[in-house]
Amino acid sequence: MKMLVDFLPIALFFAVYHLSDDILLATLVLIPATLAQVAFVWWRYRRVEKMQLITLALVVVMGGATVIFHDAAFIQWKPTVVNWLFAFAFLVAPLFGGKTLIERMMGKAIALPAATWRRLNLAWVAFFIALGAINVYVFKTYDEATWVNFKLFGMLGLTLLFVLGQGVYLARHMPRDTLSQNDHQKDDV
Repeated sequence: MKMLVDFLPIALFFAVYHLSDDILLATLVLIPATLAQVAFVWWRYRRVEKMQLITLALVVVMGGATVIFHDAAFIQWKPTVVNWLFAFAFLVAPLFGGKTLIERMMGKAIALPAATWRRLNLAWVAFFIALGAINVYVFKTYDEATWVNFKLFGMLGLTLLFVLGQGVYLARHMPRDTLSQNDHQKDDV
């Protein structure tokens, strides 16, 4: 359910853009859709993740600038800014509390050596930097419709591939006793 709610604003942006060929109209839909998404998450879970708030702020500010100045570049830069902020957060998180951000998110579910957590975290940093750079390349090189398609399908596809790659990496680096415990738990079900 939460994943669907998270995906809804970009899906609406995509649909409105392709129905109207108007990025300003699509952005006008994106802003309240993102506000509604965050409000729903708050109502349903009584908490909103920091990353959702950052994304909301950037949608409102950069989307608002797109509409006010009639310039799509603002909304096109938003994914890059978000990804680079994520990269920065992943990079500096160990300075505040010692643990990497990825370990804070997954550490209760998976036991890994500190060096492995650091490598995973740096992989996320590199991924977010690359995704932001690819976004700039696409919107500077291709037409607006191609960028909108990339925003939905390209970024989602790249993220899924990266997560799958991380799954393979994690499986190779998990302690054997953790793997066998999980296998036994599956057998009990």
